[in-house]
Amino acid sequence: MKFFRSHVLVSVDPECVAQGAHQIVDALNDELVAQGLIDEIQVLETSRLGDPNRFGPDLVVYPENVHYANLTVDDVPFLVEEHFLKGRIIEKFRAKETVVTDDELGAPKSKEVRIVLRNCGKIDPHNIEEYIAEDGYQALANALTASTPEKVIDEMMRSGLRGRGGAGFPAARKWQLCRQVPDNPKYLTCNADEGDPGAFMNRRVLESDPHSVVEGMIIAAYAIGASMGYIYCRAEYPIAVANLNIAIEQAREFGFLGNNIFGSDFSFDLEVRMGAGAFVCGEETALIASIEGKRGEPRPRPPFPAVKGVWGKPTNNNNVETYAVVPQILLNGAEWYASMGTEKSKGTKTFAIAGDVVNTGLIEVPFGLSLREVIFDVGGGIKDGKQFKAIQTGGPMGGCLVAEHLDLPLDYEALTAAGSMMGSGGLIIMDDETCMVDIARFFMEFTQEESCGKCTPCRVGTRRILDILEKICEGKGTLADIDRLELLCEEVMKNSLCGLGQGAPNPVVSTLKHFREEYIAHVVEKRCPAKVCKALISYKIEPACTGCMVCARNCPVEAIAGERRQLHVIDDKTCIRCGICVQVCNFNAVSVLS
Repeated sequence: MKFFRSHVLVSVDPECVAQGAHQIVDALNDELVAQGLIDEIQVLETSRLGDPNRFGPDLVVYPENVHYANLTVDDVPFLVEEHFLKGRIIEKFRAKETVVTDDELGAPKSKEVRIVLRNCGKIDPHNIEEYIAEDGYQALANALTASTPEKVIDEMMRSGLRGRGGAGFPAARKWQLCRQVPDNPKYLTCNADEGDPGAFMNRRVLESDPHSVVEGMIIAAYAIGASMGYIYCRAEYPIAVANLNIAIEQAREFGFLGNNIFGSDFSFDLEVRMGAGAFVCGEETALIASIEGKRGEPRPRPPFPAVKGVWGKPTNNNNVETYAVVPQILLNGAEWYASMGTEKSKGTKTFAIAGDVVNTGLIEVPFGLSLREVIFDVGGGIKDGKQFKAIQTGGPMGGCLVAEHLDLPLDYEALTAAGSMMGSGGLIIMDDETCMVDIARFFMEFTQEESCGKCTPCRVGTRRILDILEKICEGKGTLADIDRLELLCEEVMKNSLCGLGQGAPNPVVSTLKHFREEYIAHVVEKRCPAKVCKALISYKIEPACTGCMVCARNCPVEAIAGERRQLHVIDDKTCIRCGICVQVCNFNAVSVLS
C-alpha cells in the first residue's frame, strides 16, 4: 500500500465544479509533478466541504485539517510550494469562518433532550450524504429488509408515540386503522401547515432536516400500505418547500423513493402540495380537501380519513414532528423511546417558547417536565426581573394557566385536566404587566379571522365573542356582558364543526376562570389593572420632569406642551395612548394611570 504524507480533498460539489473545481484538481496534479511531490501528496475528489457560495472552489489538506477557499488555478503553484514544499500554511487562502448565532435554536439547555431537533444546525439539509452519515435511511432499510409492516406498527405501538399535531392520538393505532381498511390505493399526508402564531417547530425541522420527515413518511407508508404521499406545507414557508423538494429528488436518486425500494416489492412516492396559509387547513379534513384542490373546509366525521381521505381513499395523516421521530424510534427501539416521558405521554416534545421569558426560541424536552422547569430552568425565567403571571399552552386555542399550575407535569392529560391543551407546542409566557382581558381579545381576534365560516356557531359565535371583548376593553362593557360571554363560549365549544371553533373560546374561558377580577375591574370600575387597554388609561407627567423636551419632540400628535426646563403637560384629549413618552423619558417622569 502506497503511503502519502498529505491528502488533499477537493470539493467537486456541482456548484464547485461550475466554479472550476476540476481545473483546480488538474492544476494541483500538474504542479505536484513539476515540484517532484506527486509521490508524497495525494489529491482526491470529495463531496461538499462547505458552503460553495462562500468557499468554492475549496479544498482541505490532511492531516493538518487546513481549509483553503476561493482558489483559482493561478493560486495553485504558490500553494504547492508554500504548503507542501516549505510546510507553511497560507493564511490568505484559509477559509474565513464566521460565528453565526442561531436565535431560533440555541445550544441545548441542561434539561433538554433533542431527538427531533438533533440534526438541526448540524447537517447540511441539501446534502443527503450528511443525513446518511447520521444513520439516515438506516431505519428504512431495516424495516424493508428485516421487518414486516405489522412488526413496524407493533414497534411504534410499544413506543407510545402519540401524534404531535395537537390531539395526541396514538400514532400506531392510527396506522393500524388505516392498514386494516380493505380498500386501495392508500395515501399518506403530512400536515406541515403550521399556523399557530409564534410557533415554528415544524418549519425548522423541514428547513434543517427534511430527510428525517421523508424517511419517517416512507416507513409509515410501508406500515399502512400506502403508495403515494403528500406533504401539505404552507406557501409562507418557501425555504421549507424548497428543501423538501430537494430532499425528495435526492431520495429518488438514491432509490429511497420510487419503485421497489431497497429491492423490495414496496413502491412509494412523495409530492409537496402548497397551501395558502389558512389556519383551518391544519384540521385534517380541511387539509385533505385543499390537497384535492377544493376549498379548505372541514367536514363532519365519520367517515374518518383512515376510511375515506384523499380522493375518497384510506389516508393516514400525521404532522412533521410525528414523522420525523419515527426513524429514531425504529433505530433505538420502542423501549428506549418509552423510557422518556410519563405513563401516557412518551418521548419528547418540541416547543416554541415566546413572550416575557429570557430564552425564547425552540426547545425539545421530555414529557413530564414541570411547567416551572420549562419556564425557569430551560426558559431562563421571566425577563426584566418581573413576576410570572400566566402561561398559555397549545396555541391560540389553548387555555391560560397560572402560578398554581407551575408544578403541573407537561403532558397531554395534565394540561387538559387543568383546562388547557398540548396543541402543536406553542408556549406563551406572560409577566405581571399583561392584561388578561386584552390577551383573550387578541387570541379571539386571530381565531375569528381564521374561521372558515362553514358552520354558524363558529362563524357568528366567535364574532359575537370578539365584539363583547372589544367592548369590555374599551370600557363600555357591563356585568351582563360577562354572563353573555360565558354562555356564548359554551355554545360555540359545544356546537362548532371542527377543532377551531371548539377550541377558540378556551382563552376566554380560562381567563374568566383565573382572572375574573380583571374583567370586573374593566366593566365596573372602568379600569385596566395592568394599564394596557388604551381606552382605560391616561398619561401624566410628574414633577420629576426636567423639561428636557424629549417627550414633546417624540410625541406623534403633539399632545405634550411645556417650556424648556419647565414641567410639561399632556393634553388628554389629544393623546392617542401610544406610550412613546414613557419609552423616551430618561427620568421616569411619565406615569400611566388607570
